Amino acid sequence: MTEKRRRVCLGAFAGAHGVKGDALLKTFTEAPQNIALYGSVETEDGARAFTLRFIRNAKPGFAIVGAPEIASREDADALKGVRIFVDRAALPNPDEDEFYLDDLVGLDAVDEEGARAGRVAAVHNFGAGDILELENIPGVKGARMIPFTSETVPTVDIGNGSVTILRAAIEDMDATADEDGAAAGRKDA
Repeated sequence: MTEKRRRVCLGAFAGAHGVKGDALLKTFTEAPQNIALYGSVETEDGARAFTLRFIRNAKPGFAIVGAPEIASREDADALKGVRIFVDRAALPNPDEDEFYLDDLVGLDAVDEEGARAGRVAAVHNFGAGDILELENIPGVKGARMIPFTSETVPTVDIGNGSVTILRAAIEDMDATADEDGAAAGRKDA
């Protein structure tokens, strides 16, 4: 059995720019110009590949790019909303004590005493910082959102496939859910 190919989303096309087939691209890279550093990118379904050429930064978080596979303004405009991916292996290895947020998805969550505390289902950022979505929490119905801070998540161990989450953070989310009738994020994180 072969291991499933892991890919990371680097960005999403946001429409055409100019008349020659250049495109505006929302980048999820640390710096917008990094969008073209990792080789060929492909659509989520793998049906199309693009060799991106960084042209310039646009507004924050956006880049203007060109690609030989995008021949016209109409081609670029038709890509609006299409997300692009690269093989995880094409990305540089993170430094010690660093990791890609995508690598957190699927990790087991344990509390500070080693008891099972669920599984990381997703990592979100709605503007106020990264949030881990935990699912399959023993004794808890539904998912919980936990602020991804060093206070609530003191240990990330990619090699062992786990994150340590303070039980108090999960209980705090349970108390908030009981008060509001739904899970909610902390205001002080």
